Amino acid sequence: MIEVSLVGNANTGKTTLYNTLTSSHEHVGNWHGVTVEEKSCVYKYKKDEINIVDLPGIYSLCPLSFEEKVATDFIFLHRNRIVVNICDASNLQRNLYLTLSLFELGCPVILVVNQIDKKKICNIDYDGLEKQLNVPIVYVNASEKDCKDKISEAIVNLNTKINEGFKPKYNIPYLKDILFVCNQKLNKYDKNIHDKSQNNENLIDFYKIKLLEDDDDIKEKLAIKSDFDCIEIVAQKRYEYIEQLMCKYSTKRERVYGKSKLDKILLNRFLALPIFLLILFGCFYLTFFSIGVWLSDGLDFLLEKFISLPLLNLLIDKFGEGSAIVGLVDTALISGVGSIITFLPQVALLFFFLSSLEDSGYLSRVAFVFEDILGKVGLSGKSIYTLLMGFGCSTTAVLTARNMEDKNSKIKIGLLTPYMSCSAKFPVYAVIGGAFFGAGNIFVIVGLYLLGVVVAVLLSYIFEKTILISKEQSFILEFPPYRMMSIKRTCSVLWLNVKLFIQRVGSLILAMNIIIWVLSNFSITFNYVTTDGESMLKTFGKIFAPIFAPLGFGNWGVVSALIAGIVAKEVVLSSIAMFNHVDATSSIQASILLSTSAVYFTSKSAVLSFLVFCLLYLPCISTFSVLLKEIGWKWTLFGVIIEFVVAYVLSFIIYTIGRCVEYFGLWQTLTPILIFAIFILSIFYITNKIKKKRTCPFRDKCSKKCKIKR
Repeated sequence: MIEVSLVGNANTGKTTLYNTLTSSHEHVGNWHGVTVEEKSCVYKYKKDEINIVDLPGIYSLCPLSFEEKVATDFIFLHRNRIVVNICDASNLQRNLYLTLSLFELGCPVILVVNQIDKKKICNIDYDGLEKQLNVPIVYVNASEKDCKDKISEAIVNLNTKINEGFKPKYNIPYLKDILFVCNQKLNKYDKNIHDKSQNNENLIDFYKIKLLEDDDDIKEKLAIKSDFDCIEIVAQKRYEYIEQLMCKYSTKRERVYGKSKLDKILLNRFLALPIFLLILFGCFYLTFFSIGVWLSDGLDFLLEKFISLPLLNLLIDKFGEGSAIVGLVDTALISGVGSIITFLPQVALLFFFLSSLEDSGYLSRVAFVFEDILGKVGLSGKSIYTLLMGFGCSTTAVLTARNMEDKNSKIKIGLLTPYMSCSAKFPVYAVIGGAFFGAGNIFVIVGLYLLGVVVAVLLSYIFEKTILISKEQSFILEFPPYRMMSIKRTCSVLWLNVKLFIQRVGSLILAMNIIIWVLSNFSITFNYVTTDGESMLKTFGKIFAPIFAPLGFGNWGVVSALIAGIVAKEVVLSSIAMFNHVDATSSIQASILLSTSAVYFTSKSAVLSFLVFCLLYLPCISTFSVLLKEIGWKWTLFGVIIEFVVAYVLSFIIYTIGRCVEYFGLWQTLTPILIFAIFILSIFYITNKIKKKRTCPFRDKCSKKCKIKR
């Protein structure tokens, strides 16, 4: 079996190439954390089996984050494996920096140049470049199937040479200049270097270069504590050589990669945020109110006519209308699962818009826009990727928190991600909010999504100033050129998410609905009860209901639905449908307006309070389990407690303000609130000014902050 490592910068089409070679369907994205740990797959080419490992995107062999360390450690430990190094043809000059580092390590490299954009940005003499570097170069488009044969053929040929005793010797003339500096600065460490490298010439040179770059891992390995920090010298030599190569083998670029006239608008300091919010609003409107509603209503009609009614009639004829089996199928399957499955088109639309924004290159611009904002609250722009993924699924988003550069940042972003409103919550917003706010529910939904972000940012600021102080973080960001979305990739993303949604509905949610049906239809003595009977769930719900009375929804049905929602947030809506014995969306909306229903709301303020609580309260079981694994049980427990407290307090405040508006009017309520807010802000402003005056004017030059004595 031929062992191969797939290595490259972010946004070079690395995972796309991996999918093409292995016929896999790994998620492709132009943000950090998409590949967080190595993934491998074996595929067959003619008579050979090739095991290819897809490593996280890196820019050099000096790791700055968890994901980069995963890649660099793997490359170093398996440096004799064939490395398929993928570069983007439109950004070859920067991508070659990593290539030269691989040459210095002595890895057997195949250089794959990926033409992502159909229109060429520059013309490159690949034959001349191949002879100059003494490395095989394959020029492909990673999304096209013919690249599989080209690259596989190159892998097999190089493997044959290696088996015959071939050792790569690359043309890197600048290396002697770097080693001259190394010999001047590292003479007294020669013994350490030679002992650890076992007199391997490539490894000796590599260790010396890494010491000049002040690589902590190599210093620890060689038991060297001195600081060298000559990375500028190494980088300068590499870039000078790359510049020579580009001048000789590449024509002048027609346009600058990653820049566009559109950026003058989208990245404008005044327009960037409003444009992002407008795009977000448009996506939500089309998903929740326009196309999404029409598609959901159509699916609801088809399910009811061709599945629900025929199945129910068949069971009634066979078992009788009041039988337990009819109640189970009607309540748990048709009412519970059916109320969720009708939102499948809206889930698909949401992922379609997210995929389109990602493919277009806009999401990278969003990270740039939020870098300064997040930096002030202790997060880097890299965090925006995790937070945006939280709009899809909190569980997978938490996994990408691994790419944070220090432990505190990882813990912090792990705790904050559940505050993002995942796709599982929007059916609750759409149905419950729609019953009370009608067309105005779009503003409620957008407000809920923004509230989650605001709460996360405020908590991050508090954590940064108290218990989770982050180290200074690097954030390497590149702007991919604006592109039209790939229909093939979009369809693949939609299919994967639709399949996962159906699997989730057909397994976890169905199982939970059956459990809820049993608990709501049998008493503690396990006797089958009628609609008005005292079931187990009703008994437990009444115990906890008084806790939520100050929030405006202190009835057992609402509380029981929230408890069930801890397993999966979709279960909140399916539970409401089961408790109220309805199935269609319109029926659910009508039922929650009636005080005779198990789940009902008495006012708009109570509904807003409930939706806010649903947004912010405990994470689902799957997210909880991932948090346990990623940040430990102490921080997970702390995060869960904080979430519940924040949800309770904000819901109470919103309900109280809402009731005041209902009784006293809008302006009579807002006036004292605004006065109080101005008063508090004034206190903070004055306090901050006093602190600045008392701070030593030479504090920037001092090792510690000091205060002038009175």
